[in-house]
Amino acid sequence: MTTLTGLQRNRMEILEVTEVAPISNSPESKTKFRLPLTFSDIFWFKLPPVERLFFYQLDDLTPACFNSVILPKLKRSLSLTLVHYLPLAGNLKWPPIEPKPIILYTPNDGVSLTVAHSDADFNILSSDGVYDAAELHPLKPDLVTSDVSASAIAVQVTLFPNKGFCIGITAHHAVLDGQTTTMFIKSWAHICKQGNDENSPLPPELTPFFDRSVIKGPDGLDMLYLNQWLASSGLDSDTSKKSLKITSAGGGAASDLVRATFEITREDFKKLRERVLPKLPDSGKEMHLSTFVLSFAYVTTCMVKARGGDGDRKVAFAFTADCRPRLNPPVSQNYFGNCNRPKFEVAKARDFLDENGFVFAVQKASGMVKDLMERWVLEGMEKILSYSLDVLKESSESNLQIITVAGSPRFGVYGTDFGWGKPHKVVIVSIEKNGAISMAESRDGSGGVEIGLALHKHEMNNFSWLFPRCV
Repeated sequence: MTTLTGLQRNRMEILEVTEVAPISNSPESKTKFRLPLTFSDIFWFKLPPVERLFFYQLDDLTPACFNSVILPKLKRSLSLTLVHYLPLAGNLKWPPIEPKPIILYTPNDGVSLTVAHSDADFNILSSDGVYDAAELHPLKPDLVTSDVSASAIAVQVTLFPNKGFCIGITAHHAVLDGQTTTMFIKSWAHICKQGNDENSPLPPELTPFFDRSVIKGPDGLDMLYLNQWLASSGLDSDTSKKSLKITSAGGGAASDLVRATFEITREDFKKLRERVLPKLPDSGKEMHLSTFVLSFAYVTTCMVKARGGDGDRKVAFAFTADCRPRLNPPVSQNYFGNCNRPKFEVAKARDFLDENGFVFAVQKASGMVKDLMERWVLEGMEKILSYSLDVLKESSESNLQIITVAGSPRFGVYGTDFGWGKPHKVVIVSIEKNGAISMAESRDGSGGVEIGLALHKHEMNNFSWLFPRCV
């Protein structure tokens, strides 16, 4: 254990940096465990990690209670949970004899855990209101990465005295997707809430499934992706040049970004359908008008209008679809790792800017979803990484606007209860790096959708004005 004291990060003090290993008296923790990367993992190989924060409000939480009750329970339950999720205690490695990286756990490996104390305003950081995006940065842990090794996850627990605490988790995108990350943190919460019993198994819906043979795609797709990543990084097949460092592909956070959260309620969805249906061919009979389609189309329209500018500029809008239920045969929702694919469309800004912009966005979003439902879900995957890298490169060199989606209402993040109640707020910090919006279920369980944004200040002002009246 390494303890760091007196380190200030804004209004935060790092109290401890330690490593939490799977509980040592379990036979699983004493055995090496390795997993190959599939093509779906390698697709995300060099992209920045996903960073999530879970805020828990406890108005009477003292440092003494935090240190004597909450922190020990969180540490022990994390150790117990890692027995079920050994790859997360391990690291991404690329042995010279291996053609592609692997996830490797060896005995005594563990997860980096940072413990911190913050004097920042808990109420602001866990609110829906507008605040500087950089205020969240001290609460997210960093992955330990180098040319030869990269940690799968990192965790941080931050105390806000007399307000509550925050759990931050940073996940390597080549190791796990949103479904797996959510399953892991719910497993940790389940074990913590149930009392940290060493012999308690996880419920079936939280037990990870590690068989990589169920992920079948076009032959050679994994190596095609890997070579494309190496080429984009200026590397070649020389093993001495293979690096596991994460690239800046996908962009970086600007200094003047602000965050805010908006909600589309169940009543709002009813109104959106009523507004858009008369303007669709055959009153939308062939359209897929799910809450996701309406949310994605509505927020995309507002974001394009909030930026304004030249109507000829390009807008690339995309989301990631879970492939588990769409493969043949379907794959268990408990499958550990990435099992998803992005779906892209590119249009001109003017298509969203005119009075029928929302109708256009609904038609496009509906078509994207229907295409995934009606075709083989992996169709065209041979071209999707090179296309994605080209879009990212173009966005860094031009005014192309990228709008993507992180998270999903179906993850049910607001059900993550460690024993001290459900989260007061869940935030995806990493959306500020790549023009993404975050989606989650409404925290009050009313059937709405919560939208998280990180925009430049003037764009956030425009968006806040447009959101109630964009259609």
